[in-house]
Amino acid sequence: MRRIRNILFLSPRQCYPPLSGGKLREFHLARALGRHAALTHVSFTQAGRPALTSAELPFCHRIVPVPSPPLYTAGKIARGLLGRWPLSVVNYTSDEMEAAIGALLGQEQFDLVHIDSVHMAAYAPFLQRNTRAPVIYDWHNIESEVMRRYSENAGSPFHRLYASATARRLAAVEKEILRQAFGHVVCSKREREQLSGLAPRARIAVVENGVDAGSFSDSAPPPDRRCRIVFVGSMNGHPNIEGAVWFVRSVWPGIHARFPSWRLTLVGSDPAPAVLALRDQAGVEVTGTVSDVRPYYQEALAAIVPLRTVGGTRLKILEAMAAGVPVVSTTFGAEGLSVSPGADILIADQDEDWLPRLAELSHQAELWHRLTAAGRELARRYDWDTLGESLYDTYCGWLSACR
Repeated sequence: MRRIRNILFLSPRQCYPPLSGGKLREFHLARALGRHAALTHVSFTQAGRPALTSAELPFCHRIVPVPSPPLYTAGKIARGLLGRWPLSVVNYTSDEMEAAIGALLGQEQFDLVHIDSVHMAAYAPFLQRNTRAPVIYDWHNIESEVMRRYSENAGSPFHRLYASATARRLAAVEKEILRQAFGHVVCSKREREQLSGLAPRARIAVVENGVDAGSFSDSAPPPDRRCRIVFVGSMNGHPNIEGAVWFVRSVWPGIHARFPSWRLTLVGSDPAPAVLALRDQAGVEVTGTVSDVRPYYQEALAAIVPLRTVGGTRLKILEAMAAGVPVVSTTFGAEGLSVSPGADILIADQDEDWLPRLAELSHQAELWHRLTAAGRELARRYDWDTLGESLYDTYCGWLSACR
């Protein structure tokens, strides 16, 4: 089988520190590829933060930072509505990035180009003109699906209309890259089936989201000494914001009335104003960015995933399971994971479902321990090292078959 020696890795974000779902996936998969090949990592810098260094990404052969373009400007919004690319792509399109890619292609010959998410799709035509290296997309989500679901729940008529239009335009972009790119990697079988229906001849492999299971300790207080409910995730993204606000306003008051000693802790980076405002609710705390989430899991009776929109898979479910914390989630929240409701996770889709699910975990130690053991076992199946090896082997297999 052909071995891949030189990879160009294009990303719309800085993946370090890996504190959010997208950054975690990118960091661990890039690390896996970097074990086998010289990895050139090109990404936009994050406003207000220094560029990534070899100390943070030691598995990279070269790190190329590109200044982040301004996002959501009036001009970009107009181009996103009227131009070739939707706003989700326009936001990450810049002359500086194209110049950086062009300089690298002039210096080195790459075996393949890994594009991390369809947000970078605008560079595909340039790549096609300037390199023969196959282009492979890692789909963190089916972005048109995410946007469509957002349009159904957006707060204002303008946002609903714009999101709906963007969803349609994203769907057109997705169909185009499915036909043109060499290959695609998705997070779940459901997504592979959905995309295969659009492009039956496309190469599509499943590499699930994972967890660094070995970083969590088995030692922790028993359930009867735990009084914390945690919701972990980036608190500046719409799905988490919407989920947190809904849960705190609609569900938490009843839980707090029944269990006044419990605390609901929203753990996640860069909380939006709507999330920060939830601190005014009794029993609710918002941490903001934390360097280590493990202490919160060690005090948690349960981890909740109250998501009602978005696609992809929830890395924080696997993280909670690896930490030995039972998970209560909506069906949407657990979408894409091979979970078994009642065996390794509890599902709560209606407002009135949450209190009895959490009460069961509090009162039934046997249930708590059974879910904890089953969750840990499931998390081990999703170890990042195993998934990363699968990704590299998939790439080598694809290229060998086309020699």
